[in-house]
Amino acid sequence: MRTRIKEISAADTWQIRHQVMWPNKPINYIKLDNDSQGKHYGLFIANKLIAVISIFIDNDKTQFRKFAVLKEYQGMGHGTSLFNFVFKKIALQNIVIIWCNARKNKTNFYKRFGMEETKEEFFKGGIEYVIMEKKLKHQ
Repeated sequence: MRTRIKEISAADTWQIRHQVMWPNKPINYIKLDNDSQGKHYGLFIANKLIAVISIFIDNDKTQFRKFAVLKEYQGMGHGTSLFNFVFKKIALQNIVIIWCNARKNKTNFYKRFGMEETKEEFFKGGIEYVIMEKKLKHQ
């Protein structure tokens, strides 16, 4: 299967965000107030969008949000491919920290990329989250 990753619009992310992350909430629940300021990327198999991620740069820090892979494509390495792509994009910039609000049951995935849990935890929609981050080294 041939895959490709490219920049997409915020609106292109909404269906997958909704279906994967919050299917029991209204679609507006997955839209972000600052979606228009983010960069959004999608992973395609053939012409089908199967994974999305959004990044938001604030000076020397980048937050990624709404990282989602369609359920039937999870566990096949597509999320890893998309995540690696975003890390490479960020590495080309003067970013010091990449961080996210990770669902507690997904922390092992992020740890594989060198991200670490902070002490900041919270609940949203009945789901437990922890802030994870990785300090990036620049030459």
